[in-house]
Amino acid sequence: MSTLLRRLAGPRCLPRRCLGVILRERHSRTSHLIPREGSRLLPGGGRPLTACSCAHSRGQHTEAVDPVEVDLKRLEGEDDGIVEVLMCRHKARNALGHVFVSQMRQLVSTLSNDSAVHVVIFRSLVPGVFCAGADLKERALMNNAESDLFVHGLRSLMTQIASLPMPTIAAMDGVALGGGLELALACDLRTAAFSAQMGLIETTRGLLPGAGGSQRLPRMVGITLAKELIFTGKRVGGQTALEMGLVNRAVEQNQTGDAAHREALSLAREIRPQAPIAVRMAKEAMNRGVEVDMTTAMAIERMCYARVIPTRDRQEGMAAFIEKRPPRYTGE
Repeated sequence: MSTLLRRLAGPRCLPRRCLGVILRERHSRTSHLIPREGSRLLPGGGRPLTACSCAHSRGQHTEAVDPVEVDLKRLEGEDDGIVEVLMCRHKARNALGHVFVSQMRQLVSTLSNDSAVHVVIFRSLVPGVFCAGADLKERALMNNAESDLFVHGLRSLMTQIASLPMPTIAAMDGVALGGGLELALACDLRTAAFSAQMGLIETTRGLLPGAGGSQRLPRMVGITLAKELIFTGKRVGGQTALEMGLVNRAVEQNQTGDAAHREALSLAREIRPQAPIAVRMAKEAMNRGVEVDMTTAMAIERMCYARVIPTRDRQEGMAAFIEKRPPRYTGE
């Protein structure tokens, strides 16, 4: 382990906030972090979800790294290409604190450049909670300037999520309030359990949605309804959210409390077989086109279309149609 750390960071360990994330991404198949006693493993023997040890080069002294609050799971077999971002800050109900945001930013940055990823699902491992929003205990210790800077960082993270090139799905099996709902709004698609509660409740705390919610919600459900929801800080359940167009699919919660996740996985499996480059270009065409006039939008569509014409996937799609067989896309 000490040899590995020297190779990554020289004579000293990497900063605590990013070490666990970088090690998992770069060496998940060839190395193992050292779990502390009581560490909780992912189902199926995955990586530990609590603090790990970081040995210095001499091997005599250890320094604790931050607990894993956001993790990554790459599905395999027929689900290869589907990736799940796992939010696992259990004690604070996935509240958006410094460590959580830093780890989320690292993982999203990794995904943005991974052409093998077809669909990303954001889900929670905390029962009954998707994301409870801002970490008010941390925020209470910030002065005005620090608070403004932190919220700017949150806004940047949500933009980073919205800018991922592949389709993203938020699976809300529980509470999604404030910044938690803003995270879901930054995704392309949303599934929810009927029992889930969601809302932009910032006005009840003397604030307004500051991580993109005041802009994304009106574009999603319409300006009049968005104003009502934000002005009142109202919370809505999964069924109501479906009726107003806030979520794509809503289902009855099951005994294991993961009905929305299972629905998100079902949706991801519908997207997974399609040509990856075509799906990405379709996302770019829609995201960019919806913000401009129709003439400019048509030009954007033409530009995106031109990028799929020379791909092998387009040729495979045409050949599969003629030969009356399922296409075998490779993302090339």
